[in-house]
Amino acid sequence: MAIPMPGHPISAKEENGVLEDCRKLNDLIDSHDAVFLLTDTRESRWLPTLLCANTNKIAITAALGFDSFLVMRHGASPLSSAHDNNDSLSSKINKVSLHGLPYKNGYQRLGCYFCNDVVAPIDSTSNRTLDQQCTVTRPGLSPIASALAVELLVNLLHHPRGIYAEGEIASSTVTESSEQPLGILPHQIRGSISQFSQMTLVGYSSSTCTACCPTVMSEYRERGMEFLLEAINHPTYLEDLTGLTELKKSTNFADMVWDSEEEIPGDDDVPYIES
Repeated sequence: MAIPMPGHPISAKEENGVLEDCRKLNDLIDSHDAVFLLTDTRESRWLPTLLCANTNKIAITAALGFDSFLVMRHGASPLSSAHDNNDSLSSKINKVSLHGLPYKNGYQRLGCYFCNDVVAPIDSTSNRTLDQQCTVTRPGLSPIASALAVELLVNLLHHPRGIYAEGEIASSTVTESSEQPLGILPHQIRGSISQFSQMTLVGYSSSTCTACCPTVMSEYRERGMEFLLEAINHPTYLEDLTGLTELKKSTNFADMVWDSEEEIPGDDDVPYIES
């Protein structure tokens, strides 16, 4: 079974086979409690991320660079309510935010692997060398990232809020009363072998995410396989659907304004966008 990917167009003859792969992947995700995304390209994680968000399944990504790694758990589905997971949880969290904004109780939906991106997933393998495809890595990177992914799942399963648990950051200010028996439950763990360093981060959901925003979820539930084929065959479809196209246009306009005024923006003027 192959994973259908945006940016990798298919011919009419391949459609039936690709749709069958989509159905198989959907059935596998639907019949399991947790999914580990360990594939080696960005675009190959898109469909599993979408399907996990649609069914509100636990998804954990482990992504490797040459000497760095990212391990993260995906947030809950934007179309789910907190009581779907646990009846007692409904008294603590009214509903998961649809747009990444906190409700009055302070809860904010965590993001998925694609929530920080400002471009849709595209073909990242053609005409690239092995090292540019993140296929070559330091020998210790894979076991370190894999072990952290498993530990992240274990902590998540033991947390009373489950998939709705907020992201925690390693800090000396964490008190014993707020910490769970197995320790903190981070959202993202980023590490570097070259620096022998590791840090925990939190990234919230985006209203323009190409994989888990409410617009994409609703479109998938309404159009199903037709939506998937359009996302696979048309590189700009997801960006147009989610509003990323307009976002990039507005960014280009801001750049033009800076150029016309012959000013060089300082660090405070440039938004930090993490890829």
